[in-house]
Amino acid sequence: MSEIVIENVSKTFVTKDGTVEALKNVSLEIESGDIYGIIGMSGAGKSTLVRCINYLEVPTEGRVLINDKALGDYTEKELRKQRESIGMIFQHFNLLMQKNVLENVCFPLYIQGKKKKEAHEKAKELLEIVGLSDKQKAYPAQLSGGQKQRVAIARALASDPKILLCDEATSALDPQTTSSILELLKDINKRFKITIVIITHQMSVVREICTHVAIMKEGEVQEKGLVAEIFSHPKSAVARELIRKDSGSDSDRKRSAVQSEIRSGEIIRAVFSANSSFEPVIANMVLTFGQPVNILKADTRNVGGIAKGEMILEFPADCSMTEPMKDYLRERGLDVEEATGYVE
Repeated sequence: MSEIVIENVSKTFVTKDGTVEALKNVSLEIESGDIYGIIGMSGAGKSTLVRCINYLEVPTEGRVLINDKALGDYTEKELRKQRESIGMIFQHFNLLMQKNVLENVCFPLYIQGKKKKEAHEKAKELLEIVGLSDKQKAYPAQLSGGQKQRVAIARALASDPKILLCDEATSALDPQTTSSILELLKDINKRFKITIVIITHQMSVVREICTHVAIMKEGEVQEKGLVAEIFSHPKSAVARELIRKDSGSDSDRKRSAVQSEIRSGEIIRAVFSANSSFEPVIANMVLTFGQPVNILKADTRNVGGIAKGEMILEFPADCSMTEPMKDYLRERGLDVEEATGYVE
């Protein structure tokens, strides 16, 4: 059963400069226990969408359902109670600067009416889970960005949420810290069976942690589905652009790129996984057909824990064996498609 259903949601803001359509007829279904990515560049509407999931923004049209119950049907009191089951973390942490780490985590527990002793015990358990047991008495100003986000995650978990919304939660962090925070979120997802929704503009975040993704542009969902499938077979121009801009800078991998000066032939994108990379496929293809190919780009990326290789290849304009060569790659387990949108 889908835990979150976003049904034909539109959101319009009226400003002094006119009407802004932030969301246009968005529909998504997010399964219980999933890690779901919503990605798009600035202005795509993704942050407005995530705020509609907990009704911090009320849709102009459409419905949001959590476990088959429409949020619009709740009273204000019922809605506040419902929000206790939806945690949220932000790009800039939103910590209470005058409170120490322990009291920051206790804050939502106090709001729920928990006694100080009970709140402290729960907060200490959560700080241990996020790896900050030794920072209980520290203040936010004394913490690194990654540590601040760990405090924010502990605070979000304090009310035992069933859903965790992450709005650009790693955008202010360096790559190494981002990776550690994503590992923590994966552990939390597995340990507590929490459904996680990740809002980001970084394809590297989506491919590292998410199972499903929706790609947005100008308030509309351009494409949605399994991350691995969209990485191998993107259908929309915005998906191809996000994949092209993804640097693939995994810490344990080296990236190589060879740019061509002449691009007059047919250009394809070939994607292979660890299972299809046991032989030098490109070299064997060149030897088999006696035809050269130009490698415009080569890269390896981690997509959901699976190594996915990508090559942008150019066949010579006068090559008569292009189609058989593409079939040769497919027969060896590679996904092959036209490379429109992957080269500048």
